[in-house]
Amino acid sequence: MIVDAHLDLSMNAMEWNRDLSLPISEIRIRENGMTDKPDRGLNVVSFEEMRKGDIGLCVATLIARHTKTGSKLPGWASQEQAWAQTQGQLAWYNAMESKGLIRQIRDIESLKTHIENWESGNKSEIGYILSLEGADSIVDISYLEKSFENGLRALGPAHYGPGVYAFGTDSEGSLPEKGNELLRKMDELGIILDATHLSDLCFWEALEIYKGPVWASHHLCRQITPHNRQLSDEMIKALLERNAVIGMAFDAWMIVPGWERGKSTPLNMGVNLEKIIDHLDHICQIAGHARQVGIGSDLDGAFGKEQSPYDLETIADLNKIPHILNKRGYMPEEISGIMGKNWIRFLEKAWN
Repeated sequence: MIVDAHLDLSMNAMEWNRDLSLPISEIRIRENGMTDKPDRGLNVVSFEEMRKGDIGLCVATLIARHTKTGSKLPGWASQEQAWAQTQGQLAWYNAMESKGLIRQIRDIESLKTHIENWESGNKSEIGYILSLEGADSIVDISYLEKSFENGLRALGPAHYGPGVYAFGTDSEGSLPEKGNELLRKMDELGIILDATHLSDLCFWEALEIYKGPVWASHHLCRQITPHNRQLSDEMIKALLERNAVIGMAFDAWMIVPGWERGKSTPLNMGVNLEKIIDHLDHICQIAGHARQVGIGSDLDGAFGKEQSPYDLETIADLNKIPHILNKRGYMPEEISGIMGKNWIRFLEKAWN
């Protein structure tokens, strides 16, 4: 069973209006001629393709940004509106669960049961762990408690730009007091801290304040592709010391330097799955082992085939990665860890 630690499933359903219960081909046909999003007709994720690729467990997000007047980022005018958006996304997950397509995993017992079912051949339901990408929709701490009751088990305080609780990608600043309060409550509830998207300063402050389990769900390496969105070697070392697992993202601009949005293509930039393994291997060389890396693809995370590795037609092609790892000299046990067991071991320890 493959584990993907970052998929924006509900965003695709609610904001892109994609019916993920349909085959990929039908979703693409429906989007033929649409121009409101750059990835129309180029989507790579559906439940059918996940099952086809044996992707039986994922970390699935809720996401809604609050933006102030004058911001160039898309978002909602108030935190309350952002909260309502995430609740619509949660309602979609619940509806898909009622339809028998997915199953929420929120503790060690449900994780164990799901793995046993999947490995016995019962693959009708894909397991998902609920995560919040950017905490702007948490109106106050009581909303975090409500979210935990609804199954929220991981949270990244920031996304792009300055947020209510932390500074994110392409912004910089110290954690506000609300951010400190959020991290302390996450610690108390046992919500996993996702270090992804935190600005450099907030990254270091968050690791100092938060004492619980940490992961970086979808990241790559600054040493290979210089940008503040990526992890520096010092950040990688700090995460390794905290027993974090780092998931490899599949967004082309993060994979190779020099990508120009709207101009570059995966083919002319040579972006294939091998390039992602370069990042993974860099982390393994720092760690001296392969136990703290995995997949956090972010596929269909506001991009599609136009900004994914050229040798990936759908998410089912994650199945090509073991062959690449084998060619690179990774052992079978290491490969099975990278493809899912590293995340499962992390969850077992965090939830125990």
